[in-house]
Amino acid sequence: MEKVKQFLEPNQEESELVSRFASPSRVAGVDSAFYYDFTLKGIRVDRAEPDLVVCTFKVPARLTDRNGRLASGAIATLVDLVSAAVVRREGLPMNVSVDMSISFLSTANVNDELEITSRAVGQIGGYFGTSVLLKNKATGELIAEGRHSMFRKHASKL
Repeated sequence: MEKVKQFLEPNQEESELVSRFASPSRVAGVDSAFYYDFTLKGIRVDRAEPDLVVCTFKVPARLTDRNGRLASGAIATLVDLVSAAVVRREGLPMNVSVDMSISFLSTANVNDELEITSRAVGQIGGYFGTSVLLKNKATGELIAEGRHSMFRKHASKL
């Protein structure tokens, strides 16, 4: 156990590097993380209605795997964020993910333009269900289908 502990502890040089790491400042009340910003850079909202959000997204090289295809982790982040946006309400707390499943049906390459459609499919109390489709805008081919359920605590009536 002691060898594992020694292996995992940073040495002096590593500690100094970490202490100099500059993280972008966060604005109070704005829920964001580095990988959200990294993934969403370049996304364009084309349509936003109650229970529906449609976005366009051109696949950047930074979100691809070594074969030049949109990485599955980037797809998962897009499903997470775009589905959360469809049920987000200003002034209410953020939703917490309960369950998310994604069917990866095809691939997208660098510079492919995707259409991402998120719909709210239902709500029971503070529990929300959403559906997200990622399609190649030029061919109409379905890249992925995501289902995401979230929960938001109700404000107390007391």
